[in-house]
Amino acid sequence: MSNAIPEHVPNPNRWKILPIVILMSFMSSLDSSIVNIALPTLTREMNEPVTAMTWVVTSYLITICALMLLFGRLGDIKGNTLIFRTGVIVFICGSLLCGISINLTMLIVSRVIQAVGAASAMATNQGIITQAFRQNERGRALGFNATFVALGSLCGPPLGGFIVSALSWHFIFLINIPVGLFIFLRGRRILPKGATVNETLDIKGVVLFALSMVLIFCAIGIGETIHFSTPLLIVPIAIGLVLVSVFIMVERKLPQPMLDLKIFKNGLFSISIICTFLVYASLNSINLVQPFYLQNARALSTFTSGLIMMIYPVVLAISSPISGYLSDKIGQKLPTLIGLCISTVAYIGAAMMTIRTSLFLTGLVYACLGIGTSLFQAPNTSLIMSTVPGNKLGVAGSINAFVRNLGFIFGVLIATTVLFSSMGAKYGQPVNDYVQGRPDLFIYGMRVTYLVFAGVCFAAAIITAVRLFTWGHRKAQET
Repeated sequence: MSNAIPEHVPNPNRWKILPIVILMSFMSSLDSSIVNIALPTLTREMNEPVTAMTWVVTSYLITICALMLLFGRLGDIKGNTLIFRTGVIVFICGSLLCGISINLTMLIVSRVIQAVGAASAMATNQGIITQAFRQNERGRALGFNATFVALGSLCGPPLGGFIVSALSWHFIFLINIPVGLFIFLRGRRILPKGATVNETLDIKGVVLFALSMVLIFCAIGIGETIHFSTPLLIVPIAIGLVLVSVFIMVERKLPQPMLDLKIFKNGLFSISIICTFLVYASLNSINLVQPFYLQNARALSTFTSGLIMMIYPVVLAISSPISGYLSDKIGQKLPTLIGLCISTVAYIGAAMMTIRTSLFLTGLVYACLGIGTSLFQAPNTSLIMSTVPGNKLGVAGSINAFVRNLGFIFGVLIATTVLFSSMGAKYGQPVNDYVQGRPDLFIYGMRVTYLVFAGVCFAAAIITAVRLFTWGHRKAQET
């Protein structure tokens, strides 16, 4: 028996539901990047090497990727709201344990617990929004959610720096507790019950997928410190890819799989998911390159650099709801294409920047990136969630969130590899950090990196153009 509101009836509490969901989206995303700024402090206080301390960040991302599809499927079976609220409680407990950790092992285990809660919430938030909002308002609502996901990742480093300098590294985790309690208590009163189905969970699929993701991403995490041709990395990646293949074969044969592969037969859904991966891979290059460019190459103060770095998330925050509203009025496909074209031009502009580029032009480039990203995010998410039936919203949302996190991980890997290999090629020897006194090396590496991601965005724009004109033509023929 379901207490869900029928599809054609708008939820009267929908605009009260939205702040609860997007606040948790923000906190989950924030904790993927807020720790980065505290790593030097943690390294000193816990007397651990930097290479070991990076697992505080990596363990969180790997756990989310490994469990995202599981919680999306559980959301479809048990109701998105139940899984979401359970995730909030687990996230609070994990945050408390992180805040009181006394050594690296305890901190990493606590981060894994925290990530379990974050994965639960991130896998089901889009399903809750889609159920609460009808088609003519969904773009705006999903636009707000996409905004706060991006803001969480972008605001993490500056916010974490403020907390660590003003208080202590413990509080970058402890601040989650009052916010999480507010979300949970408010959610108990406002969030809808959610639909449930009498189906079973595919345990075999859960194990195969989680194990494959852990093997692949742990190897990638280690690969950032040693060469990728090392057998220590090749073997787990190969085993992980084999397990992915086995997972796909198993899922195709099951009547109630964890991941219903039939969902990918919808061309609009599949193309939109591919575009999500490409855009979020590009997005993370900004977090990596900007601080080096502003503080090292241009020798700007931390305060000035912080102000310039805030241009992108502020513009994104302002323009994303507008983008969602626009997609509700004119459809989702055209805004995504325009956004990707703007982003492509902006990445090219970023590649052309030098140490003498005016701060006005620098800020303008970052503002254009914010506008381009916002025009893509909300309409593309709305399109993804609108192409699946109501009983697949949890899986669709979890796939979108999984691919988004996958893009973030591979974006860092690609950006790091391109940046430092380009610098090394120009320098004539291997480079794995900013070379003091040689801003020309960094500017060269930055140019190559941004041009690569301009190409990535351009590829997404071409795919989107095909999506626009192919499906637009089919729709015209059907009418």
